[in-house]
Amino acid sequence: MATFSNNYDSLSSRTPSVSTTELLQELVPPREFAEASFKNYIPHSEYESQTVAHAQAKLFATGKPLGKGLFAKKEPVPAGIYLDGGFGVGKTHLLAAIWHEFKGKKVFGSFIAYTGLIGALTFAEAVKALSKYDLVCIDEFELDDPGDTMMMSRLLNELEKHGVRFAATSNTPPNALGEGRFAASDFAREIHGIADRFKIMRIDGEDHRHRPVNIAGRIDTFSDVDDWLAQGSVSNEKVLVDDFDTLLKHLSTIHPSRYGRLLKSVDRIGFTGVHVLKDQVEALRFVAFIDRAYEAQVHLRAVEFALTEVFSPEYLSGGYRKKYLRAVSRIGALTDAS
Repeated sequence: MATFSNNYDSLSSRTPSVSTTELLQELVPPREFAEASFKNYIPHSEYESQTVAHAQAKLFATGKPLGKGLFAKKEPVPAGIYLDGGFGVGKTHLLAAIWHEFKGKKVFGSFIAYTGLIGALTFAEAVKALSKYDLVCIDEFELDDPGDTMMMSRLLNELEKHGVRFAATSNTPPNALGEGRFAASDFAREIHGIADRFKIMRIDGEDHRHRPVNIAGRIDTFSDVDDWLAQGSVSNEKVLVDDFDTLLKHLSTIHPSRYGRLLKSVDRIGFTGVHVLKDQVEALRFVAFIDRAYEAQVHLRAVEFALTEVFSPEYLSGGYRKKYLRAVSRIGALTDAS
């Protein structure tokens, strides 16, 4: 069996522990959006909805319209805002800009980060912890898991009683833009009690990152991955190597809320033994892992297998397809990165 030129550590050897305080401290915009602002969000001139969403997001965050002086348009500030649209139209950028501009105590996390927080703390403790914040930002609100959706609906209703405000985005995948038109109404229906307190904004447009819907994954030889890992090591990056099945087994022993800590300070991961996932529990667990890897911008490569093809066609067309399509898109971005 071939061996890599260097003796690398693995994620499977890490067992992260994290306190409630640390979990809450990690609820900030991902590194990719650390500098996101309303100034560097450039609406596309062909899509008026981007300009409108930009203005409404600014109003929500600051209480001030985008215009200046006597010509500024006076509008009531919504209690919540929901940005609905496909990939690459700037939803997360605007959500992060809201977080950065908002003056008050705030948290920012993906939908799965909050469900993970509830799982780690219990529902009552999560309400207690989050009710101390003025703003909760939820990226990629998921409507394809009835259990999690109802749990989040209940959470928002409880937090709303404490005066917490909310900003959220949808997770409409690129091949569902037509049906994505219904995501806003689905959201309003599922978020019982407080839906009418959200300003729902549809954002049209093309994926500004120009990512294809079906990403043809890269396939690297053992030598390719070995060289790529070595390049990272020479640059003093944190480089790890993991056997795919060993990592999946290890992930099953760690609560998803700790995946971010598991990946802390990691720059590159090389995978061996990658294959198509045939267990949906493992597949969804890997989706959660990829979400955290994407937020941390951890670069990935696999030996003689396209990581974008780990999910079977059955999963990609099933009830959780939005999650899988998002993961495929993110894997494509992480494997294409140098």
